[in-house]
Amino acid sequence: VQLQASGGGSVEAGGSLTLSCVASGGTFSSYALAWFRQPPGKEREFVANINADGGSTYHQKSALGRFTTSRDNAKNTVILQLNRLKPEDTADYYCAARNRGFGSALMSNYDYWGQGTQVTVSS
Repeated sequence: VQLQASGGGSVEAGGSLTLSCVASGGTFSSYALAWFRQPPGKEREFVANINADGGSTYHQKSALGRFTTSRDNAKNTVILQLNRLKPEDTADYYCAARNRGFGSALMSNYDYWGQGTQVTVSS
């Protein structure tokens, strides 16, 4: 399975971005997916996940009410909608997939990773 993330960019605080991750290979509809991010100089951290059928999502506390995760299994795509962005959201954002139908917040539980897409939020 290969994952290709895109949609990062530079925005001012309060702005929005839409991150996309397209998968190729494997059976996309059977994978739980997640987004992680790595702020400059810090460790990678969990942002959100979505289960295989898209019926359940889980977001880290700082993302609640601002970020939305969705997927389109017909298009092998997962979306992370970033709203009301803050400077502390600045990071490289990574998508990941696991060979299970339910998501996890642990990086070690994911089998496939995409390259990062950079998000920069200025104050």
